[in-house]
Amino acid sequence: MRRYSLRAAFAGLAAALALTFVTPAVVNAAQQNLFVVITSAEPEVQGMAMVLSRQSLNAGAEVRVLLCGPGGDMALVDSPQQVLKPRNVTPQEMMIGLVAQGVTVQVCALYLPNRDKAPSDLVNGVGVAKPPAIAEAMLAPNTRLFTF
Repeated sequence: MRRYSLRAAFAGLAAALALTFVTPAVVNAAQQNLFVVITSAEPEVQGMAMVLSRQSLNAGAEVRVLLCGPGGDMALVDSPQQVLKPRNVTPQEMMIGLVAQGVTVQVCALYLPNRDKAPSDLVNGVGVAKPPAIAEAMLAPNTRLFTF
């Protein structure tokens, strides 16, 4: 009877340890959030932010993009855009592709009023951020913040 009790104890301990180490990895994989803030006016920086956002989205992360300052210019309909190699696309085209895949892309709440622009000046699918919603998204569990 002692052997059975000892085996049961070891089996229970092994199961508990397995759940301890396996469960967090499974939970985290399902809840990864990527919050990307772009403030740079540099097309290559904007483009790399879009590439990494797409890769993260394809890997299963929930992606959200916030454009502020000069980074917000890529969301303007009339903004001049530089074509980037090797795919010969602009950062704006990559951003529009993310929007088409369901990514939330917004300009900062201060962006439009400080440029005498309106939401109608933004490319289709890009919205205006509300600070309380942005704070909530940034503080959400399993959220990684990247700035470009």
